[in-house]
Amino acid sequence: MTLETQPSEETLDTASPTNEAGKEPKAVSLQVYIGGEFYPEAEAKVSVFDHTLLYGDGVFEGIRVYEGCIFRLRQHLERLYDSAKFIMLDIPMTLDELTQAVAETVRKNDIHDGYIRVVITRGVGSLGLAPWSCNDPQVIIIAATIQLYAEETYTKGLKLITVPTMRNRTESLNARVKSCNYLNNILAKIEGHNGGCEEALMLDANGFVVECTGDNIFVVKNEVLFTPPVYLGALDGITRGFIIEQAREMGYEVREEPFTRYEIFTGDECFLTGTAAEAVPVVVVDERVVGDGKPGAITKRLIDVFRIKTAQDGYQVYD
Repeated sequence: MTLETQPSEETLDTASPTNEAGKEPKAVSLQVYIGGEFYPEAEAKVSVFDHTLLYGDGVFEGIRVYEGCIFRLRQHLERLYDSAKFIMLDIPMTLDELTQAVAETVRKNDIHDGYIRVVITRGVGSLGLAPWSCNDPQVIIIAATIQLYAEETYTKGLKLITVPTMRNRTESLNARVKSCNYLNNILAKIEGHNGGCEEALMLDANGFVVECTGDNIFVVKNEVLFTPPVYLGALDGITRGFIIEQAREMGYEVREEPFTRYEIFTGDECFLTGTAAEAVPVVVVDERVVGDGKPGAITKRLIDVFRIKTAQDGYQVYD
């Protein structure tokens, strides 16, 4: 079975407003929020001495907008503050202030269906590692559009390979922290791309499945859903949590427990979840066809529910 691959990187596109009939839409520069002000994207800059640039010392969140609803914004921002607390980074805004800033950035760019990136930098410091030398952490908010996978990927399914780069050990860097240091994931992404796949499967040092380079993973066997527990090093994904809730409401059993590639190879269905990816079926892993090689019935039901409820579950920007 051959699946054509599409570019794997997230593509942020400048939003363009509708122009007069018969004319090309006029390109408009994105307005980027930095430290309480909006800047055209070409002028949106931070210091080269900011430790997020020098050392990846910062935190971030990726958030989706559906029909003017910022999906589970509160949960995303609470996770952002937890990540910042873990690395002892003080966010110079309250959660409510940041909520309003995110909503205003979406409105400023007239985004109704798109993607938000919130970044908290450590701030300007010395060329040494010491974070206590830094000051003036920057709050950056970008709102734009995104395309991660082609639409046919959601109807035909995705192909994965397992890569040699293992997921970070939790005692080294807990994956529940959305750190700006994403090198572990990037190296695995490169290996997956070199192997001809858009996404790659990452294991831990004991051979247990943890997650993919940017997505959580689920396996379905005999109508029971399995997903790796966060203590193995998987991100406690917002979309992952939503899918677990919805599956249980629909009457399916969901188990958060360790499993190996054996369970994927012999499973009935497999799918990934993530903010950018949403929920996407997997039909081939390491050249083994999963189930009958087509997106499974439970996967499709969950994707349908996800697409219906995302515009209702969150912060309504334009009300």
